[in-house]
Amino acid sequence: MSGVKRRVSIGSAVVLVLAVAAVVVWGRGGDTPAGEGLTKVRGVIGSEKQAFFTDPRVVAAFARHGLDVEVDTAGSRQIATTVDLDRYEFAFPSSSPAAQRIQRDRGITTAHTPFQSPMAVATFEPIAALLADAGVVRAGAGGYQVLDIARYLELTAAGTRWDQLPGNTAYPARKNVLITTTDPRESNSAAMYLAITSFVANGDAVVSGPEQEARVLPAVTKLFLDQGYTQNSTEGPFEDYLAAGMGKTPLALVYESQYVGRRLRGDGSIRPDMRMLYTAPTVYSKHTLVPLSGNGDRVGQLLTTDPELGGLAASFGFRTNDPRVFADVLARAGESAPAELVDAVEPPSFETLERMLDEVGKRY
Repeated sequence: MSGVKRRVSIGSAVVLVLAVAAVVVWGRGGDTPAGEGLTKVRGVIGSEKQAFFTDPRVVAAFARHGLDVEVDTAGSRQIATTVDLDRYEFAFPSSSPAAQRIQRDRGITTAHTPFQSPMAVATFEPIAALLADAGVVRAGAGGYQVLDIARYLELTAAGTRWDQLPGNTAYPARKNVLITTTDPRESNSAAMYLAITSFVANGDAVVSGPEQEARVLPAVTKLFLDQGYTQNSTEGPFEDYLAAGMGKTPLALVYESQYVGRRLRGDGSIRPDMRMLYTAPTVYSKHTLVPLSGNGDRVGQLLTTDPELGGLAASFGFRTNDPRVFADVLARAGESAPAELVDAVEPPSFETLERMLDEVGKRY
């Protein structure tokens, strides 16, 4: 009997050891979900790129290069100003001005710009028709509809409400005609909106210097303050637009990639009555990755040069450095977009844009 008990005890001990080993191995596997042997690289990105980075095809593409890329999201200006970047190996805001600030603050000269996206306005057919009657929306080059920022600023300067537009039976809301944006203190898309509207308010010239800044700030600040509460990431107003509809968000500032990406996915979120307007003028938001380590630099290089990752980026609506990739993805899906937007302007310099954003932020 004692021998039997001893064999049972030994057997139990072996089972226990194997169980503990299994737990340890399982725990390690949980730490590296993409598989053993991959180098984990952590970055912080603008929220509009989250769906791209978490897509299984993108995860697998990085894994084939030995990388397990994990990301957190934040507003692009947050990334440049308040996020603790010591926790990350790359920062990937949605614009070159935000990236320039990171480079300046951390003494980094390297950057990668694998794709870009023009700013646009997501709206609905009844709103587009109403604004066309008011002379704010018109046909642009190639037949695409554009929102004339100069005419729009005339309405906002007068404090025009929707129910004051002549013949408006489609959307007689008792609130001001305004594009919904994000918080300019935190988000790149709001900074790009400031770049567009300040250009027009400055007589169709890029704002340069304190005198011009002071001249345009009263008009452009009103565009943000009159909205009331604003969210800190572009995904917020876009999701409101998709879910809550025209009543809450008749006009939402978006990246073209957000709208086109949803169309390409065919998930039903873009309904038949929804429309996208390009702003006239517009600004290209250049998604710029700043490497904070050697592995972060590898991520930037792969996004810029790897054909598979480039094609996947285009499938999410991003315009890659090779225009043919974006065009081919659209064509295969039966979608279209202008090959080039000629009415595009550059944002102000980093210093000018920062000063204007700070002044707008003080009034919040």
